[in-house]
Amino acid sequence: QVQLVESGGGSVQAGGSLRLSCAASGNTVSVFCMAWFRQAPGKAREGVARINTRRSSVNYGLTHYSDSLKGRFVISQDSAKTAVYLQMSSLKPEDTAIYYCAAASACRVDWADPDDYDYWGQGTQVTVSP
Repeated sequence: QVQLVESGGGSVQAGGSLRLSCAASGNTVSVFCMAWFRQAPGKAREGVARINTRRSSVNYGLTHYSDSLKGRFVISQDSAKTAVYLQMSSLKPEDTAIYYCAAASACRVDWADPDDYDYWGQGTQVTVSP
């Protein structure tokens, strides 16, 4: 089992920045990829970004982003701490959502499919005001 704990959410005005953190614990050796998703009220869960966290993989550090968010959001990792981060800049009111950290035991082709992830955090609220 892998436990994921997000932090760093909060309220910010449009144009501001936030940095989300996700700390992984437990059987983290089983994790190959970690990602951020978000879900706004009444909407489906949406993939934000993914990063390959397996140091032995040739794709270690490889990232994928939602086309609509690329350039404003950056995913990164600290392998020593088994943590991933999401730096969000130039935030817009439409970025308001609960942001979830997810981990997968394999880095599957469709990185933005929530069904491909084995573990989830509890989520952290991000609210962007106009």
